[in-house]
Amino acid sequence: MSQYDIYLYGMILKTNSFLLCNAYPKADTYGEIKVKYEVTGGETATCATVLENLGCRIKMDGNHMGRNTYPVIEHFYKDKKVDYSALHYDKEYEGLEDYVMIDQETRTCFGTFGSYFGEQNKRWNRPNKEDILGAKVVGLDPFFGEESIQVAKWCKELGKPYVVIDCPFDSVLNQFASVNVISNEYIKGQYADDSREELFKKYTEQTEGLVILTLGVKEIMYGRKGEKPHYFKPYNVEVVSTLGAGDTFKAGCVYALFKEMDDEEVVSFASACAGVACTKFPIPLNPPCLEEIDALQRNRIL
Repeated sequence: MSQYDIYLYGMILKTNSFLLCNAYPKADTYGEIKVKYEVTGGETATCATVLENLGCRIKMDGNHMGRNTYPVIEHFYKDKKVDYSALHYDKEYEGLEDYVMIDQETRTCFGTFGSYFGEQNKRWNRPNKEDILGAKVVGLDPFFGEESIQVAKWCKELGKPYVVIDCPFDSVLNQFASVNVISNEYIKGQYADDSREELFKKYTEQTEGLVILTLGVKEIMYGRKGEKPHYFKPYNVEVVSTLGAGDTFKAGCVYALFKEMDDEEVVSFASACAGVACTKFPIPLNPPCLEEIDALQRNRIL
């Protein structure tokens, strides 16, 4: 019997997060920090944390760990149902981390991702086919080029459904995905000249999977090839921080896929999962639980 339910491949790092007292300050002014944390971060690590708190067993792999990041990852996950044994620890490498300033409505990230992906040597692991074989479902980040594509191809070969985020509509990642979540941030950066309706058609025509276009607090658009788009209004919550909301939405989709929910249930559960996350800070220390997600969904119906 497999030791884990879900395999995650992607970004795992250390996040230095700063919650501000007020709105993000203008240049050459002052901003007061309310509280700060040094915690796990990255799309895959946050996803792993949320899924583990929802009762799933996880194995994760991705970028190399360094001397500044591995101790944080090791300490955080040592008593959790998250297998991080596949991670490569390079003591000569500092590790990948970011610095995030958060107010109630925005989060501004500072990091070294441009230089990280510009390096000649790839500082991430090649995926292991056996790790994918041992999982029921997979969560996939698109950031690692051919290695991310290899995960998608193996999932297709092995019949393993996967959730992916923020990838091009004409990519293998979208083509083979069971669920593809496209964020507004990604759309603004890659497809600013396309309407959401145009993008929905472009994405759904290239895959048999569920396509979800998120738009912050505005209506989510979702559906499949040959369908008119469906819409879902996100849950209304009192926002403390939006940091990690998208990663938590991804986790909600992975969980919903694991539980074999239908399309509407996938979107509803993932939206509620992200909604609960927005009421907390930081997510790694306060991940959503099933009771909170269920309560948010029930209160909406009532």
